[in-house]
Amino acid sequence: MKRTTRVGLVTSGGDCQGLNAAIRGVGKALFNRLDNNVEIYGMFDGYRGLIERDYKFMERKDFSGILTEGGTILGTSRQRYVPGKDIVDDDGNSVIPKMLNTYNRLNLDCLVVMGGNGTQKSAKLLMDAGMNVVTLPKTIDNDIWGTDTTFGFQSAVNIATNVIDYLHTTACSHGRIFVVELMGRDAGWLTLNAGIGSGADVILIPEIPYNLEKVAEMLIKRRKYGSGFSIIACAEGAVSVDDVKLDEEESRRRRENSKHSTVSYYIAAELEKLTGQDTRVTVPGHYQRGGPPCPFDRVLATRFGTAAADLIVNQQYGRMVAIQQGEIVSIPLADAASRTKFLPVDHPMIQVARDVGICMGD
Repeated sequence: MKRTTRVGLVTSGGDCQGLNAAIRGVGKALFNRLDNNVEIYGMFDGYRGLIERDYKFMERKDFSGILTEGGTILGTSRQRYVPGKDIVDDDGNSVIPKMLNTYNRLNLDCLVVMGGNGTQKSAKLLMDAGMNVVTLPKTIDNDIWGTDTTFGFQSAVNIATNVIDYLHTTACSHGRIFVVELMGRDAGWLTLNAGIGSGADVILIPEIPYNLEKVAEMLIKRRKYGSGFSIIACAEGAVSVDDVKLDEEESRRRRENSKHSTVSYYIAAELEKLTGQDTRVTVPGHYQRGGPPCPFDRVLATRFGTAAADLIVNQQYGRMVAIQQGEIVSIPLADAASRTKFLPVDHPMIQVARDVGICMGD
């Protein structure tokens, strides 16, 4: 009689499109490969379920009908992560022993952890604590090292592009400048792709510090040549040429003392002064990570999920599934957790933006 393989599923950090598709890919592939010799346990609300032993024994039917659903059927949450050291509760106490206890009580062979950049780092700590771990790269930020793209990213690009598409008509009707603040944390992948895809006139990303005087000069020139409105795609982590000269403490104080809630409101206020043109802000926020996944993300998440099942069947633990040059591969989790994938300033897409006349703020 074959030994039963026991697997725990965890969706951690912020939600995004494609999580349920990935859950489905893992579950269906494991059942098809191992038949009745597999038990799958879904941890509720990410690591919280692992910490508090709050989980669900999952049957085949649980993996049906979820491919097109947004969010995660297991729920998710964030835990406090001490970089490279620990995962702690609100009192600063390590929760890794409790997670290991649940792992051992269920006699799990592996945890499949689906999450973003921070989750890859915390999953590495679970691996170091003695758990077998396989991870999947999920985030709308596309900032996970070792994979060309993450699931959730393309869906967010589609939504952000759609938002800017709709703003074009109202901006044109009123002759306004619109600053659209997009997600992505400290990486500019989402803003760059959505900005190019929607025909934005200015794209401001964290990797290229902006000079508002140069941006204003370009906007004034557009009006001179007959374009009465302008669209600025602004990453939430965009920084000015002055910001990058500040240390971390000075940056924190500047943010706390600012009368503007986010960078886009500051940029809009300054550009209105510099150009004399009515300027408005739109912040789509969490709208960008909601709703059903686009077909690309459904396929990618399914491919990632089935690849994770293969790693489990072959007992190849401590790895993250990735896509490189169109091929599904896996890389050591330690490598994925070691750094963040920022947008290179010499990336071909940035040159494409410049070639069609988009101002990058510099």
